[in-house]
Amino acid sequence: MAQPLAIVGLNGKFLPLAEAHISPLDRGFLFGDAIYEVVPVHDGEPALLAAHITRLDRSLRAINIRNPHNDNEWRSLITELIERNGGGTMAIYVQVSRGTDAGRNHVYTENLRPTVFAMATELGGHDYTAGVTAITLPDERWARCDIKSTALLPNILARQKAAAVGAVDAILVDHDYVTEGAVSSVIIVEHETLVRTPHGTEVLPGTTTDHVIAIAGDAGYACQDQRLTVARLLAADEVWLTGATKGIAPVVRIDEQIIGDGLPGPVWAAVNRLYEA
Repeated sequence: MAQPLAIVGLNGKFLPLAEAHISPLDRGFLFGDAIYEVVPVHDGEPALLAAHITRLDRSLRAINIRNPHNDNEWRSLITELIERNGGGTMAIYVQVSRGTDAGRNHVYTENLRPTVFAMATELGGHDYTAGVTAITLPDERWARCDIKSTALLPNILARQKAAAVGAVDAILVDHDYVTEGAVSSVIIVEHETLVRTPHGTEVLPGTTTDHVIAIAGDAGYACQDQRLTVARLLAADEVWLTGATKGIAPVVRIDEQIIGDGLPGPVWAAVNRLYEA
């Protein structure tokens, strides 16, 4: 579990975590009526910040929450939170709920003041020398997975099942087609070509995955967006899970199926070097 650092941001103020309090009538608490972003920070610099801010704004618009900050204000908030927690390597979690209403009602009051919470957490390194394992599970989430909603119960249950058998994630499957991981995106490698599920309402547009695809493309690898069957997933030369705090994790076994030769593959090694450079 990533440990939170000392100082958080709440509605424009910076204060110790223990002193941050949110109303029990906040719609994020009552309904999961909120969106979030996670931004990795290395040597005090937030990675892919513009892409994360853009996705945050897109999610807010999708559920009709007024964006409480412009891009520069978001940058300033995140930068100051990093500085107040000592800089270095960490992850910044930002959550925006619709706000606190007068009571519990599925129909929300228009023009509520959004609740903005941000915290920094530890971000450790990863040793992917031996690769990681994953499982497959049915995708039981809602139909708008392109919105980065805090309503993550299906993801939590899937991730818990994966953890119970020592896997890093559950790869979700909808009618024999791979969507994404419970907490990651999925890329496969076939004959040195990277393939991922196309963006759509069934998957979150991954900022890290987009970055990985761009890096690989610049390095000369072909990259394609195609729907992936489970059979194709299991027959791939390499399978990767990507995410803001995960980086690029090479999968060497899915369920009982060994991927490739059971070791992180050469394309992963080449692209991961570029990613970490």
